[in-house]
Amino acid sequence: MTSTLVFAAASAFWLGVLTSISPCPLATNIAAISFVGRRLQNPRQVLLGGLLYTLGRALAYGILGALLVSSLLNAPVVAQLLQKYLNQIIGPLLVVIGMFLLELLSFGGRGGGTFVGLQERAARRGVWGAFLLGFLFALSFCPISAALFFGSLIPLAVAEESGVLLPAVYGIGTGLPVLVVAFVVATGAKSIGAAFQKLSAFEKWARRITGVVFILVGVYLTLVYVFAVL
Repeated sequence: MTSTLVFAAASAFWLGVLTSISPCPLATNIAAISFVGRRLQNPRQVLLGGLLYTLGRALAYGILGALLVSSLLNAPVVAQLLQKYLNQIIGPLLVVIGMFLLELLSFGGRGGGTFVGLQERAARRGVWGAFLLGFLFALSFCPISAALFFGSLIPLAVAEESGVLLPAVYGIGTGLPVLVVAFVVATGAKSIGAAFQKLSAFEKWARRITGVVFILVGVYLTLVYVFAVL
């Protein structure tokens, strides 16, 4: 694995973590934690449920990423346009996403309600229901998860020609809170509420710092590749 791919994988993981602790995806993760913590019968099942939920998310994003990146790279016209304009596109795109993370821009809607019926069916399938919930929750995009996945991760995956690895790593990042809480529950800790309060506070600072970084990097790339001033 090259150093650039390692950096891209680390970036994908961070984008996944940032997605997971944002308000709307965090709500779905809390629902998953409720399922994992209450429906499963023993600590081993709880931990396995957290692992399967995270793997379900990784699989969903891996499949979707593979389809999108393969389609973009294998379409001759699209591939040529990406090779020619990808650097020019990424800069302004990062600025827009950074403004969205800083709440300077807002997209309407909260999302997340598409698969309610299927989620209820998955909840009746025992420990494997956690895997199905992870898969389904991953595909019920909220505005922020859509912005980070389609606006940041997919361009990164296209640039690295990594349609499976980077989206799967992103998926692992999105399921990390459930995996961590499953471990905490499995080891007998009780302070889940306090942990989520700290997580919510961390989300605000993580989102703001990432938003500022996105804007700064986006401005730099825009000046370099769009205006050629640096």
